[in-house]
Amino acid sequence: MEQFLAQNQLILFLIYLWTLPWKGVALWKAARLQNKCWFMVFLVLNTLGILEILYIFVFSKSKKIAVSSEDK
Repeated sequence: MEQFLAQNQLILFLIYLWTLPWKGVALWKAARLQNKCWFMVFLVLNTLGILEILYIFVFSKSKKIAVSSEDK
């Protein structure tokens, strides 16, 4: 395993560069939407950005609240 890591440092760096922005956006969205469970999952699990991407585009769709004319 150590030999693999030593020989593939560039691949590991590219994986890190791919994962970091997705994780950051997903953590930010989960915190903003007060999704504590999702926040903890993103903080603990590394899924190469797959779970984070799904959350951003599928699970974090905020529910739009209808504003009545009385509230304006």
